[in-house]
Amino acid sequence: MRRPDNTLIGQAVARPDALGKVTGAALYPADLVRADMVQLKAVFANRAHARILSVDTSAALAHPGVLAVFTATDVPYNRFGLIDDDQPLLCDDKVRFVGDRVALVAAETLEAAEVAAKLMRVEYEDLPIVSDARAAMASDAPLVHADRDGNILGRVRIRKGDVDAAFASADVVIEEEFSTSWQEHAYLQPDAGIAYYEGKRLVIETAGQWLHEDRRQIAKMLQLAEDDVVIRYAKIGGAFGGREDLIVQPLLALATWKLKRPSALVWNREESIVGHQKRHPYFIRSKWAANKDGKIVAAQTELLADGGAYASTSVEVLKGATVGASGTYEIENVATDGYVVYTNNVPCGAFRGFGLPQAHFAAESMVTRLALALGIDPVEIRRRNMYREGSLTATQTPLPQGVSALPVLERCVAEMAARFKSNGASPSSAVLRPSTRASKMRTQDDTFVSGAYDTMLRRGVGIASGIKNVGYSFGFPDQATATVELYGEQEIDRVVLRIGAAECGQGAHLVMRTICAATLKVPLDRIELIAEDSHESPNAGSASASRMTFMGGRAVKDAATAALQRFPGKEAKATVQFRPEETTPLEPETGKGFPHFNYGYVSQAVEVEVDTATGLVRVLRIISVHDVGRAINKQQVEGQIEGCLAQAVGYALTENFQCRDGRILTPHFSTYLLPTTLDMPTEVYPVIMELADPNGPFGARGVAEMALVPFAAAVANAIHAATGAWVTQVPFTPERVLAAIARSHSAEGVTA
Repeated sequence: MRRPDNTLIGQAVARPDALGKVTGAALYPADLVRADMVQLKAVFANRAHARILSVDTSAALAHPGVLAVFTATDVPYNRFGLIDDDQPLLCDDKVRFVGDRVALVAAETLEAAEVAAKLMRVEYEDLPIVSDARAAMASDAPLVHADRDGNILGRVRIRKGDVDAAFASADVVIEEEFSTSWQEHAYLQPDAGIAYYEGKRLVIETAGQWLHEDRRQIAKMLQLAEDDVVIRYAKIGGAFGGREDLIVQPLLALATWKLKRPSALVWNREESIVGHQKRHPYFIRSKWAANKDGKIVAAQTELLADGGAYASTSVEVLKGATVGASGTYEIENVATDGYVVYTNNVPCGAFRGFGLPQAHFAAESMVTRLALALGIDPVEIRRRNMYREGSLTATQTPLPQGVSALPVLERCVAEMAARFKSNGASPSSAVLRPSTRASKMRTQDDTFVSGAYDTMLRRGVGIASGIKNVGYSFGFPDQATATVELYGEQEIDRVVLRIGAAECGQGAHLVMRTICAATLKVPLDRIELIAEDSHESPNAGSASASRMTFMGGRAVKDAATAALQRFPGKEAKATVQFRPEETTPLEPETGKGFPHFNYGYVSQAVEVEVDTATGLVRVLRIISVHDVGRAINKQQVEGQIEGCLAQAVGYALTENFQCRDGRILTPHFSTYLLPTTLDMPTEVYPVIMELADPNGPFGARGVAEMALVPFAAAVANAIHAATGAWVTQVPFTPERVLAAIARSHSAEGVTA
């Protein structure tokens, strides 16, 4: 048998889709629209909470060119959702957030559809709005879903040891409250798609993250056999979790199913921002304790997430955040309570990091605070408490094999020593106290700052570590299936690889082909990939949870190996389903269980500059160290890290998504500020470590989400190193930074 050709693994092979994307030849969903297609326009509720009294379609139907107006009565099963079917495609009795849809207009032209949508007359009775997650917890709060007993969508409880006894005997106990806001996915390609019939099969071409799950939900809504629905993905302009939920797909399916004509729907940016899920805002209360030797002895955390109007993946995000609330540390005494509630805000769901960025913001801030209170180097306190092979998690089970948290931290410290030398400070002093390096600029009034703060611009370095699961969790069965077909007489001349893996821009398709070619020891150009059709490609699960390289790649490797054993021969074909180690649900009262079968590890060092006159924070340098097991394509891994860091900079500093009374106040990129190239540091160092994972293909493990997990905490720690002020609200807007500095001065007896 041929041995795998490892020479391809790790090489910076050119992306086969790159040329088409940069020249404009590649077709995204909106590029598929033809003039002869039925044009669709969704009618949004634009109300946070209201009862629908009547829907008058007469004026819209009378408008020239209008073919139909669909309402809730046109949908056979008018509910959908990744886990809970609690969201109506078109609202029937109530609307629960401003982005709910109450009707769908179909017309010969887009202009006619848009005019007709404005002619729709919907009479509402406004209902009390629940827009604050804390208020939603109250027993007398208005119900978002009347058929539920309260607004609590999910709760998670974890107990390990005795936190009360640990707090009573600890040398240092620190308490703090943190909060985070929504985040918009802001993928480059707004939501769009087309639908048509191909024989008896209803085809929807769009962008998503899981072909077969999209198919399942749409078939259920229209009460069709799954085999009668085909999902095809055009080029996907980013996802980050935002395309896990159905968005425009079922609207397209409904129109074409009813009219038996091809249809098209393209949302503008405002419709996309209002109409799809966001990252969850969290309120977090933390109480941590340590002894004078730096041993962290207790961590007590309460997390409250705003799930918005519908369930999406909120409960699963909450589980991830609750399990991750104690960070990368083995702590003997842990008490964590997590809650997620329904509100009349925009629904929240999957977003890169899946609850861990919020949880780690609090956890990594608390670890640094404990270190400073004890007079211990923040790096050293991490060393003394960090997970090692065989460590027990907060769920009282050992970590899966391949724990590399500590080696990753040590590599980050070494990189700091090399990269931050110009600061004239060692890694320890850089994170322990404000940097002595500062701009020559001074305030016009020297009395504005006093004492240690004698300049406008202050620099500091912060460090943080993180852990993120790879793959599905908590007992949900994970799998990936791939088929490999070999053609040729004595040598393999052609390979057909089938796997339903979404290419969201992360390079998954090249990774699948590389793993296949390396296993078969054939040139890459002999691998033909069929991956974007639910009817032609086997189910590989979603392009989410940092799982596709690990899960899909392992299925490809195993299928290629099995096919090779049958070659040469007419039936040199193999279909293999890879299943990882089974996870378990958490016990309700203790949280005991085996929640994740695999993890990725990251440590980061961030240098910031803070303008103490304006509160503006600039990130100057980033070191982000990752154990990727084995880099299938090093250039793509570096690109993933760098892209994730850009999203992390936005989350930490600029992206201030705001809602008031259920209304979105930032529905445009003119008010919701994404970081630009000028906001990114010129020095970004993605550092790849390759400590092979025992179960990954060629040792690979996932990396896509890891850089976001500890980043906000690293920035917060750096701001403190620069100014002595602790920021506790994400994002760190200038106003919040100034307020934190003022509080810090007040606590020190400094008059500003």
